[in-house]
Amino acid sequence: MIFHDSMANAQEKMTQVCLFLEQYHLPPTPMNYHVAYAYISKCEATLNKAINDAIDSKHKIDSVFVEHLYFEHLNKGHKTETELLNNVDGVLANLSKTANESQKQLTSFAQKVTSCVQELDEDNIAKSKKAMLQLGQSADAILNQHTLFKAQIKKMRLMHMKSQQQLQQLRKQHIIDPQTGLYKRHFLNQQTQAWLAKDKSICAIAIQITNLQDFTLEYGDVVGEVIVNRVAKKVQKYVFESGLPGRTREQEFTVLLADIEPSTANVIAEKIRNGVEKLKFVSSKSHVELPRIQLSLGITKRHQEQSFDELAHKAHLAAHKAYLSGQSCFTCT
Repeated sequence: MIFHDSMANAQEKMTQVCLFLEQYHLPPTPMNYHVAYAYISKCEATLNKAINDAIDSKHKIDSVFVEHLYFEHLNKGHKTETELLNNVDGVLANLSKTANESQKQLTSFAQKVTSCVQELDEDNIAKSKKAMLQLGQSADAILNQHTLFKAQIKKMRLMHMKSQQQLQQLRKQHIIDPQTGLYKRHFLNQQTQAWLAKDKSICAIAIQITNLQDFTLEYGDVVGEVIVNRVAKKVQKYVFESGLPGRTREQEFTVLLADIEPSTANVIAEKIRNGVEKLKFVSSKSHVELPRIQLSLGITKRHQEQSFDELAHKAHLAAHKAYLSGQSCFTCT
């Protein structure tokens, strides 16, 4: 997005952007700055509505949420990139299949030419010899072309393998949170829409680390990041085959589950909670054992919600209610 502000307007907006970032404790990264500047400029109505709705509902505006806003409202190439990543493997597979079929057809044609040579009129020797010579030359030409084609096929397959590796790496960067290895929010949003299109029932589990700020204040940001990563690995372990785990806030994860009931989601949530409770951390300096990680979990099933944001917010409120009531988990029906 290109802005056409005068220097005076730009300086005024920069001041407002800095106040916005400071108000929501957002680091001044290029992405955060871009989203905040676009919001202050009121140049993207859907972005402003999303932020205003978040403010009105007291949804925490952190770097994870801002990244989601960037991909959904400002990165105009995001949809195209997503469609490309989804379709390019299919295109390459079809190309490989077509090449294999072409190879079979060339081989069959060469065999037919050879067969025609054998069926020529043997009573006319001169004519047959000439025809045989011409057909033989045609057969040799086709076989040479076939040899070249096979070499091209081999080269294409090597390129296909290399492209697949590059695509897998690109896809990983596109949908995976680099710190935790879990899915990014915008991917969960896409998956929710895909499941809604198939009329699947959906449950969501919100997992909040309620004492993460205590770790960060007492032991520093590095320890806080270690806590987040270890919890993320536990979440990933227990939902690897049954659901899609994503990072949706700085201290919250959300798991999407299709075609299951809240009672089953509760079993999964308990496994995650028990797994995290077993984690132990010891200070490398004092060798003193650090406090245990505290989680609050919220479970909800989709009823009228039409987007991941609505479903995740509902699960978030359930987790917050669990925290306020002193429960480890709360199910919102």
